Amino acid sequence: RRVYRTTTHVPQELGQIMDSETFEKSRLYQLDKSTFSFWSGLYSEVEGTMILLCGGIPFLWKLSGQISGHAGFGQEYEIVQSLIFLLLATLFSAVTGLPWSLYNTFVIEEKHGFNQQTLGFFFKDAVKKFVVTQCILLPVTSLLLYIIKIGGDYFFIYAWLFTLVVSLVLVTIYADYIAPLFDKFIPLPEGELKQQIETMAKSIDFPLTKVYVVEGSKRSSHSNAYFYGFFKNKRIVLFDTLLENYSALNKEPAEGEDGENEETKSKTKNKKQGCKNEEVLAVLGHELGHWKLGHTVKNIIISQMNSFLCFFLFAVLIGRKELFTAFGFYDTQPTLIGLMIIFQFIFSPYNEVLSFCLTVLSRRFEFQADAFAKELGKAKDLYSALIKLNKDNLGFPVSDWIFSMWHYSHPPLLERLQALKDAKQE
Repeated sequence: RRVYRTTTHVPQELGQIMDSETFEKSRLYQLDKSTFSFWSGLYSEVEGTMILLCGGIPFLWKLSGQISGHAGFGQEYEIVQSLIFLLLATLFSAVTGLPWSLYNTFVIEEKHGFNQQTLGFFFKDAVKKFVVTQCILLPVTSLLLYIIKIGGDYFFIYAWLFTLVVSLVLVTIYADYIAPLFDKFIPLPEGELKQQIETMAKSIDFPLTKVYVVEGSKRSSHSNAYFYGFFKNKRIVLFDTLLENYSALNKEPAEGEDGENEETKSKTKNKKQGCKNEEVLAVLGHELGHWKLGHTVKNIIISQMNSFLCFFLFAVLIGRKELFTAFGFYDTQPTLIGLMIIFQFIFSPYNEVLSFCLTVLSRRFEFQADAFAKELGKAKDLYSALIKLNKDNLGFPVSDWIFSMWHYSHPPLLERLQALKDAKQE
C-alpha cells in the first residue's frame, strides 16, 4: 500500500512503456483493490474466529442431524448428515460473501471500467454457480466419505485415487460442459488468425483440435487465454477481450438498439486495446510453451504428490480424539468434520509454505515460457503484448519486492520485459 500511495510519477525506466494517465489509473485501481482485500480478509478472519469460539461447527453439525432425523434418517446415516452439513455451510459462506462480491463487482470493478454485468446477470450467475457447485460437490463428497469408511487400513490410497480420477474428469469436461453454462463459446471463425494459430501449433507438434472464442466481455473487460484437454485432444480458448478485431468492447452498438445496448455502450466507453493478431500469436506461443516444456504435467504431479501426502497424514491423525474435542466434538468423530479440521486447520501452516514454493516455481515457469516464445521468434510481439495487456488490465508495474515475492505467481512486468529486451532489439 505504501508503494501504491507514494509512487505517483512514472519511473524513468517505464517512461517509454506507460503514459502518466494510465499509470495513475492503474495506481488508483490497485490501491482500491488493496483496501478491499484488507477489509474483506479481516472480516474473513474475524468470522472464522467467531465461528470457532462460539462453537459454530458443532452447532451446524447438530442442526444437520436434526434435519436428517426429520427426514427419516437416524444417526447411523452419517453421510446424509454430512451432506446436509456441507450444503448449509456452503450456503452460509455464499450469503456472507455476497455483499463483498457485490461491492467488488459493482463498486471497484465498475469504478475502474472493468465490470460489464448488470445486477440481474450477477444474481442469476451467482445462483447458477451455487447450484452447479452443489451438483458436483455433494455426490463427490458422499463417495469420498463412503470410500474412507469402507477402505480399511489403506483407505487413504483409495481416497487419493478417487480424488485423482475426479480431478482429471473435471479438467476434461469443464470447458466442454461446465464453462458453457456461464459463458458462450463459439469456434474462432475461419481466417488469417485461425490459420496462423494452427500453423504454429503444428510447428511444435501441439495436438490442436479446436480454437474457441469465449464472450468474456459480457462479464468483465479483463482478458485471458488458455488451453485444455488431454493427450491428442487439445483445445485453445481465447477471450474476446484479448482480440483487438473481435472484442465487443471495441465496437460501437448500432444506433437505435434497445436500452440494454445503451447500457453496454455507456459501460464500454473506456475501450480496451486488445492485441493484434501477431501479439495474440505471441501470447499463445507463451501458453503453448507451458505445454511443450512440461509445466502442466509437472504441476499435476506436484499436486497429486501433495494430495497423497495429505491423505496419508489424514489417516495418521484421524484417530486422535483430542482433535475433535478441541473443536467441540466430545462424543462423536464424524469423518467430514475430521477432513475439515485436518485439511483446513491443521495443515494451514504447511499450505502457506507450499503455496509460497509453488509461487516461486510458477514465476520460474513463466520466464521459461517467455523464453520459449522468444525461440519461436515472438519476442518483439510478446514484448508489446505484455505492455498492452498490462495497460488493459490496469496492472501497476511497480511493486514492493517482498509482497511481490510472496503473492505474485507471475514475475513483475519489468523483469519479463528485460528478459525479452535483448531478443527484441536483435
